[in-house]
Amino acid sequence: MPSKRLDMQAHMSHPAARKLLRGLFDSALSKAYPTKALADHLPPTPKGRTVVVGAGKAGAAMAEALDDALTGVSDSLVLVPYGHERTCRSLNIVEASHPVPDTAGQKGAQRILDLAASLGSDDLLLCLLSGGGSSLLSLPPAGVTLDEKRQITRSLLACGATIHEINTVRKHLSTIKGGRLAAAAFPARTLTLAISDVPGDDPATIASGPTVGDPTTRDEALAILDSFGIQTPASIASHLRSKAAESPFPGDAALAHSEFRIVATAAGALEAAAVYVGQNGFKAISLGERIEGIATVLAGEQAKIFEQKLLAHPGDPGLVLLSGGEATVALRGAGKGGPNQEYLLALAIALDGRPDTFAIAADTDGIDGASKAAGAVITPDTLARATALGMDPRAYLARNDAGSFFERLGDLVVTGPTCTNVNDFRAIAYIPHVG
Repeated sequence: MPSKRLDMQAHMSHPAARKLLRGLFDSALSKAYPTKALADHLPPTPKGRTVVVGAGKAGAAMAEALDDALTGVSDSLVLVPYGHERTCRSLNIVEASHPVPDTAGQKGAQRILDLAASLGSDDLLLCLLSGGGSSLLSLPPAGVTLDEKRQITRSLLACGATIHEINTVRKHLSTIKGGRLAAAAFPARTLTLAISDVPGDDPATIASGPTVGDPTTRDEALAILDSFGIQTPASIASHLRSKAAESPFPGDAALAHSEFRIVATAAGALEAAAVYVGQNGFKAISLGERIEGIATVLAGEQAKIFEQKLLAHPGDPGLVLLSGGEATVALRGAGKGGPNQEYLLALAIALDGRPDTFAIAADTDGIDGASKAAGAVITPDTLARATALGMDPRAYLARNDAGSFFERLGDLVVTGPTCTNVNDFRAIAYIPHVG
């Protein structure tokens, strides 16, 4: 399992507590990882052809899990981020760029759309989707260049837009997202197996919903760009004002043969972590998997909630506050790191060295933002250790440099690509009398 590759760096203050934090993340990853159980979702072999397509950070692991179970595959193409490729007997895996799309993804997306359009009524399109699929399935409409779409993606990521807002724009600047892939395959049957990385597990948001109806509109996409003050090229503005930008709505006849099944979720990962907490004799309280917002704001809010929960449970031997969802960062500086590392640095400042209090925050895909770490951990002495090294935590936070902060302390969580993705995982733990 990918969690076995997790490597807490060298600094080993509070080793027992760090082991518990590692176990929490480990258990969440294990629950989210594609397994042979995926084969239980396969339909009967169709009369005609079976074509397998897909995109996302879990794509290679999903393909690997289905490799032995699938027979008679006539063609396939699954897009995954660079560094995620695996060798499968019967399925073709191609790497492309994430989170900013490149020409490899564009060519792959066009090939996937062409495969879908080649199918007939007796055929099956099996689609494997997971987080990251939106960037990988990048196929701009006529008149919009890939460079223009890349710039819009960068701007949305930098301004702190939510995944729903980002994908609303993406779906209306695409010829494959927002139900268009399933519409191209019609009248063939489309079955989508998905690992959800979005709060609420909305099929229309996972990988920008290429096989399901899109309830959002081109007007909403324009409004989102306007609300963040993002300058749009004339080609994009013109396209979003045209009827061609509108994607198939739910209930569209061209989506009548499309079925969608979610096979792994953030909620399941949190439940597995809660079980692990109980097995270690502590009490777990979950805030749920739908927590979204600016990382620094979330940290302040959750520090207060944690203090309140402790006051409400004074007799418990230990308490762990769990949450999932997606934190975002509003870029102000040129530092390195990601939303989970920024959340933790802000949390450490908010907790201010609270005794017996530890935390971990990491992205389950193993890549926090654009950094090489999945996330980090904090301990009661995080601020004290930083001060001893002459580091100013608030200065690091102000320049979005949480990655450098935790790297100097040796507190990064490094997994490499985990080949799954159910979004962010966070745990704040009160663990008294643990070294």
